[in-house]
Amino acid sequence: MALKILFVGGTGQISYPCVERAVAQGHHVSVYNRSLRGDPLPAGVTSIVGDLAAPAYVDLSKANYDVVCQFIAFTPDQIARDIDVFAGHCGQYIFISSASVYEKPPRHYVITEQTPAINPYWRYSQDKIACETLLKNSPNLAWTIVRPSHTVRTGLPIMMGDSDVMARRMLDGEPTIVAGDGHTPWTLTRSVDFAVPFVGLFGKPAALNEIFHITSDRAHIWNDIQTAIARLLDVEARIVHVPTDTLVRYNPEWVGPLRGDKAWSAIFDNSKVKSVAGDFTCAESLDEILAEPIMHLKQRLAKNRPPRGDLDALVDRICAAQSALG
Repeated sequence: MALKILFVGGTGQISYPCVERAVAQGHHVSVYNRSLRGDPLPAGVTSIVGDLAAPAYVDLSKANYDVVCQFIAFTPDQIARDIDVFAGHCGQYIFISSASVYEKPPRHYVITEQTPAINPYWRYSQDKIACETLLKNSPNLAWTIVRPSHTVRTGLPIMMGDSDVMARRMLDGEPTIVAGDGHTPWTLTRSVDFAVPFVGLFGKPAALNEIFHITSDRAHIWNDIQTAIARLLDVEARIVHVPTDTLVRYNPEWVGPLRGDKAWSAIFDNSKVKSVAGDFTCAESLDEILAEPIMHLKQRLAKNRPPRGDLDALVDRICAAQSALG
C-alpha cells in the first residue's frame, strides 16, 4: 500500500538511500530540508525547503503524513517541538537515534534492543537518549525509534579525526592511528542496505512504540578495515596502535567517539527488526562495503585535497611518541 511519507532531512549519509527506497516501493515521498546538498532527489519527490526552526515547519502537520522520518534532530528541544507539531497529525513518527546510546562498556558481547541505553562518555549519545525518553513519554504520538550503527556511504570509516585527512595521509605514505591493538570487532553497514529494513518498518503496527537497531550481522576488526582502505587506495597502511587512554589525553575531544563508541566491540543481533520488516542481507566483504565511500573520497580529493594542518601535527606527534616506545 502506498503511504504518504515525509523525510525531515532526506539527502544525508543515511537518509538519501532511504528516500530512494521509499520511492521505489511506490510511496508518495516529500523531503523537508534546507536544500543545500548536491544529490538530486529521485523523480516524483516533493521538495519542501526550510529548517527545523522555521515558522513554516509547524505547517507540516496540516498534511497529516502516514509516516514522518526525522533524520536531523539531535537534541531534546528539537524532539519536543516535533511532538508539538506531529502529535495527532501522523500515523507513525520515526526518530533516527544512534546505536552509540548502548551501554558503555557493554555487559554482553552481542547487543540487542534490551541492552541498556547508558553512555557516560559522549554528549551526542546522551542527547539522543534524552530524545528517546521524550518520545517514550509522549502519549499522543505513535513513535518508532531506529538506532543505526556505523553506516557508510560517502565517508570512510575511521576511529577519530577527519576521514579525508587520514586518507590523504595514507596516500602520502604517512602513518595513521588505530586505537588499541586494532582487534576490536566493529560493524559497518552500507546505507543502501540499511534502507531496505528501514522502509520495511513503514506503516507496520508491530513497529509502533518500539525500538530497533538496523545493522549488518557481520563485524570486522579495525586493523582489517584500515588495511582494506589503504589497499583500495593502492597504498600500504602504516598503522600505529595507541592506547585509548593515551589518545584522549592528547585530545580530550576524542573521548566521545572513542570511549563513547568505537573503542568497544560492536556486534548486533538484528532478529527484532527482521521479525517486523522482513529478512534482509547486507554486504559483508570490506571491498563491497568500502567501494562507494572510496569512490566519493576520490571525487572529493580530485576537487580539494586537504592541506596539512593541526590534525596532521597532532597525529605525527602521537605516532612519533608511540613509535619511540619500540
